[in-house]
Order: sequence, then structure tokens, then C-alpha cells
Amino acid sequence: MSEYQHTGLAAGRWAEMTLAEQMLNIGSEVSRANRWKSKGNMEQCHRAADRALELLSLTIDAQRGKHDLGEFCRLYEVLADCYYGDNNYQTDPAKLQRSFDIFYATR
Repeated sequence: MSEYQHTGLAAGRWAEMTLAEQMLNIGSEVSRANRWKSKGNMEQCHRAADRALELLSLTIDAQRGKHDLGEFCRLYEVLADCYYGDNNYQTDPAKLQRSFDIFYATR
């Protein structure tokens, strides 16, 4: 992704957020993607998925040196496969959403 949709966040504000806040924001976009996918509107689904992947990329950059990035990179792979690929990982979008919902408890 060469041009950011979240320009303010890409400019550095994202790195100032806690990891939980970052994950909550990614989860919001995943929720939107799931909602649009369930309605059969793949254009809107892909727009939300694009935003989720962009935010996840920003998280990977922000967490470099703080956490092992392997799990973040795998999550990126799973998200991309779920919304754009053949769903080789057989990801259930509802279960994927629940994995982000846990971060609400940390707020």
C-alpha cells in the first residue's frame, strides 16, 4: 500500500496509541468488512479490509523492537487470505472478529 488512507495515523499518531487501542481500531475495520461481506457487498468489504490491513501494517511498524512481529505478520496473512484469497486457512470471519473483541476488556 503506497498511499495511506489514514494519513494522520501514518504520520506518527498511530505509534502513540497503546497496542490495545491499535488492535481495537483494526477490529473495527474487520467488523465492517464482515458486515459488508455478509450483505454481499464485496466492494465495501474490500475497502474495509484494505483499511484493516493498512492499520495492521502501521501496527507492525509501531511495534518493531517492542514485540515479536511474527504473530502480527501471520495475522496480516490470515486477514488477506480471508478477504482476498481462497481462505486457505478456513478463517471464520465471526471468530476472527471475536479475537479482536478481547481488547475491549483492556480499555
